[in-house]
Amino acid sequence: MDLQLSGRVAVVTGASKGTGLAITRTLLEEGARVVAASRKSSPELDALAGPNLVHVAVDLMDPEAPGRVVERAVEEFGGLDILVNNAGGPPPGASLPRFGFLTPDDDDWRQMFEFNLFSAVRATRAAIPAMLERGGGSIVNISSTNARRPAPMNFDYNAAKAGLNNLAQGLSEEFGPQGIRVNTVSPGPVLTDWWTKEGGAADILAGATGADRDAVLEKVAPEMMSLTTGRLVDPQEVADAVALLVSPRSGSTTGVDLVVDGGFLKEL
Repeated sequence: MDLQLSGRVAVVTGASKGTGLAITRTLLEEGARVVAASRKSSPELDALAGPNLVHVAVDLMDPEAPGRVVERAVEEFGGLDILVNNAGGPPPGASLPRFGFLTPDDDDWRQMFEFNLFSAVRATRAAIPAMLERGGGSIVNISSTNARRPAPMNFDYNAAKAGLNNLAQGLSEEFGPQGIRVNTVSPGPVLTDWWTKEGGAADILAGATGADRDAVLEKVAPEMMSLTTGRLVDPQEVADAVALLVSPRSGSTTGVDLVVDGGFLKEL
């Protein structure tokens, strides 16, 4: 199916690895021109180098960074059609899961909201005028099923993602009549370095459960979260959902939260 993305200009944040890398690769394969934002590049992102890809090295914890990324897209490619607010997860120096409400302090909360909510707010604020100049566009925020499933862990992360969901729905109401669609994709546990890196979620859960890290990834975590598929989500599965949402073929889809979670959420 032709997603009609050829020649469209996209900004993807957190683009150097994991889900952001998969989204960047998929949009390029569909013919889009992509400005990929991340603190630094990666061998996998470098392998995608070509005339349709520009990497911007920025720290999205810097309030000025999201605006600079959007400006670069306009300078390089003449405008902006697509924004994917993918950057998120543990801020630099933090590891998740964190158990209990009393664990994160004020600084932890501030950093979590800076990275997972405020960076998206600032990128969106910069992107909307550029999209309006082209008659519309599409924004997708990468949230989390944790925004809809409260639990006695990751309180700061879950609250930031819930705010991101609310933001998307409000934006869809305000700017939908002007041609800008705003949607959310909420992944469940995705097999990225958040889980697999040393000291990451697999190691933390291994310490908490007494299992080894491989068992956590293959069996313990899927069982703990009652994943219907019995496995963690592949980043490409999230990227495919994003590509469909930003496509003109989803022209009547706005204000939705598309869940890609392996069956984690059971609620109607």
